[in-house]
Amino acid sequence: MGVLSNKIERDQLKPGDHIYSWRYYCLYTHHGIYVGEGKVIHFTRGAGHEIGRGTVLDRIISSSSPSPPVGKKCQICGDQPRLDGVISSCIDCFLSGGNLYLFEYGVSPFFFLASARGGTCTLAKSDPPEDVLHRAFYLLQNGFGGYNLFKNNCEDFAVYCRTGLLVVTAISVGRSGQSAAFQAATRAVVSYPLTFLTTSLVAVNYGRYCASRLYSDIGVRRDVVKVPVGRLVDQSD
Repeated sequence: MGVLSNKIERDQLKPGDHIYSWRYYCLYTHHGIYVGEGKVIHFTRGAGHEIGRGTVLDRIISSSSPSPPVGKKCQICGDQPRLDGVISSCIDCFLSGGNLYLFEYGVSPFFFLASARGGTCTLAKSDPPEDVLHRAFYLLQNGFGGYNLFKNNCEDFAVYCRTGLLVVTAISVGRSGQSAAFQAATRAVVSYPLTFLTTSLVAVNYGRYCASRLYSDIGVRRDVVKVPVGRLVDQSD
């Protein structure tokens, strides 16, 4: 584990680990909870289900659907690409041919900012593995609400399983590191387009991007609460 790569080998996995794999030419990551015996519980939007943006993102996000490596048919999972919601897959289908990475918890602010790509670590502390597995299996049976790319995605699911933390404000920038990084970068480019003309102003803009990412992390936000998984499901009904 380190700043440059969180890559991990399968024999290093432990039940309750939060894992992820890069998708769509490293544009984004797909996340899940490893539950042992080669199985992963994760939250997905099935192929053919739009995310409601009316853009190319509708097609990109569908590629997070589980599928076996190209040219193979999974005898364990069957046909999962069109499944929607919280599902269980074998690790091969979860990775869909990609590499395996471990999401890190309880990192320092320095480590967090050094990991410039969002969706790889958080300052938040993880709960014990037994709590993580309880939440993951409970949500497998009861769901995690409707999928939303920026507000309720696969990373949000895995982070909740590990921490039990949820954002409580009605309007938020999203819980996941990926969405926070994307929105921070967008604000930097749109709000300050001319600052990229000089080296010094590039540094200022990058500082704004880093600060926005840090303040959006669920480990430091003030608008998060610990929500028992049973109450979470009751609220979503």
